[in-house]
Amino acid sequence: MHLDPDADASARLITFDTLGSTNAEALSRARAGEHGPLWIVAERQTAGRGRRGNAWASEPGNLFASLLLTEGLPAAHLPELCFVVALAVRDAVGEAAPHLGPRLKLKWPNDLLLDGAKFVGILIEGETVRDRSVVVAGIGINCAHHPAGLPYPVTDLAASGAVVTPADLMRVLTHTMRARLAQWDAGSGFAPIAGKFETLDRMGRLMLRLPAGNLEAITVGEVFAPARAGVNNG
Repeated sequence: MHLDPDADASARLITFDTLGSTNAEALSRARAGEHGPLWIVAERQTAGRGRRGNAWASEPGNLFASLLLTEGLPAAHLPELCFVVALAVRDAVGEAAPHLGPRLKLKWPNDLLLDGAKFVGILIEGETVRDRSVVVAGIGINCAHHPAGLPYPVTDLAASGAVVTPADLMRVLTHTMRARLAQWDAGSGFAPIAGKFETLDRMGRLMLRLPAGNLEAITVGEVFAPARAGVNNG
C-alpha cells in the first residue's frame, strides 16, 4: 500500500497490489471514520463484483478504482451519481485515447460502450455511517484484457487499438471526476449535465435536448419513470 504523491490535490489516492474489492475497502474505511474524497486503487482484485452481485474479472492490467465520497450527498440526488461517474469515465478515456472518442457511447444509466461492446463496469454503493451518508463509486476499466463467455459483447482498450496503462488512465480520471462532480454540484447542476428528453424521431430514437439547444439522438439506453409516493411499482 502507498499514497500517490501525484494524485489530484482535491482527493487522496491509496494504491494496493491486491485487494478483495476496492469498494469494500473504501466502505470499511468510511465505517472506521475515514472522510472523502478518497480514491482506493488496486492492481488486482480477488472479490470484485458488479451490479446485482455479479462477479467482475479483476486481473492485473486493467484499472480497478473506487472513489469514497462523504460530504455534500443529498439523498434525493444520489441516483444521479451513476450518470455523473459514467460521464467522468468517458471524459477520461476520451482524453487518454482521443482517437476512440467518436466510438464511445453511454448506455443509460452507467454502462460505457466502445464500438457497441462494454468495457467499463461501474458500481455505486452507499450506506449511512453514524448518521451521515457515504457513497462509493467503483470503476473497473478493461485496459489490457476482457473476460470471455459473457452473454453480451465486451472488449478492452488494447483490443480496440489504444495502449493505455491503468496508471495513465487513473491520472486523467482524477481530474475528469473532479470536474464532473463540481459540475454536478450535489445535484443542483444535474440538469445541464443530463439534458431533457424531448421526443422520438421517425426511427424511434430518443431525442435529448442539450443545454446548448441542440438535439442528440439516443439509440440505446434504459429509462425508468420515477416512483410516485404511495405507488407500488413492484
